[in-house]
Amino acid sequence: MSQPSAPLNPDQQRELVWRVGQALASMAPPGWRQLRIEYRAAGRHIEADMLVTGPDGLPRPAQPHQEAVRLLGMLRSGMYAPGRGTWLGVIVVFDPVQPPDVDFLRPDVEPPWRQRPPAMGFQDELRFFPRADEHTPGWLRQATGPAPATDGPVRTPRIYDGVDASGRPLVRRAPLAPAERDRVLEYLGAAPVVLAARSHGADAFAPEHTDVVPMNFRTDGSWVWPGAVAYYLREHDVPPDPELVAHIRARRFVVPEVDEPARDLALAAVTGEPA
Repeated sequence: MSQPSAPLNPDQQRELVWRVGQALASMAPPGWRQLRIEYRAAGRHIEADMLVTGPDGLPRPAQPHQEAVRLLGMLRSGMYAPGRGTWLGVIVVFDPVQPPDVDFLRPDVEPPWRQRPPAMGFQDELRFFPRADEHTPGWLRQATGPAPATDGPVRTPRIYDGVDASGRPLVRRAPLAPAERDRVLEYLGAAPVVLAARSHGADAFAPEHTDVVPMNFRTDGSWVWPGAVAYYLREHDVPPDPELVAHIRARRFVVPEVDEPARDLALAAVTGEPA
């Protein structure tokens, strides 16, 4: 997953698309007639499907080159517009003798996922590529809500409450008293980690800090939350999701023992994979 980067101008966008075609062609059979890749993403969730039409005129599925997938992630990041977000799906068709055909999916229609991302994936999408309310389609806003009961018992929090027209996060929550703030931070940091990345993310409240937010997830068996929750409380005094705070209070600020099955369920809530 790529964080928003410097905007790409049209020439840079075309250059990236050309490089995608070069990467795909390097793995295609001699005499290929068409290469088609469909790329879909939300937060850290990425899907890429490829069809190769060979000399016999028959399209066949193929594994897309990882460099092509990486470049499409760069294109998505480089086309981010503050407050408006970026595209979540694109279909690119390459022909040996014609310019590539690029078709970005409409933002008001949810991409046709192979496996729909969990709520956390859509929350990450709005955290990594913030959108103002008027530029957040209804399906995306609904998808960021609490996961249905059929998806499992583990809940995920909202990091903040939306963004303004410039893409800055909005917080509409009562601040925590200093003593309770420290106890909530202790609880958030004491829960076991179920997923961690080596890299760090950008600070949504201070975008100039691009490598500071922990990219990990912790759980107490009932909730699973990203490292950003504790980071924003500690660095910017942003209270966690009020329902998560209520849950922590009900636990009397004591993290329970979390067994392996509970950790597996929490990990499934983050990744969308079966527990």
